[in-house]
Amino acid sequence: MSALPPCPKCHSEYTYEDGAQLVCPECAHEWSATAGAAAAEDGPRVYRDSAGNVLADGDTVTVIKDLKLKGGGGTVKVGTKVKNIRLVDSDHDIDCKIDGFGAMSLKTEFVRKVV
Repeated sequence: MSALPPCPKCHSEYTYEDGAQLVCPECAHEWSATAGAAAAEDGPRVYRDSAGNVLADGDTVTVIKDLKLKGGGGTVKVGTKVKNIRLVDSDHDIDCKIDGFGAMSLKTEFVRKVV
């Protein structure tokens, strides 16, 4: 049995070492063995927008890039304001509702906090 930690993303037990990195064969997530231990001790995750500003639940953000929606739902245009965001720990970090589109998930790299 391996003494390697499970994948922090999908919790798979089949991780393996690749040089200084640990790799999950199921979701292809890669992380540093030392960073994984330090991240678990640091506490809650800090979410940052594209400019490096710290995000919190309830913030208002604007979209910085045209985002095409899958399924032919249209396009969320640059400058669209999204109010009252909720941060979640998944691939898409923000759950929100956008007027005219409904509920959706966004990545923090495509938004900027409104100050």
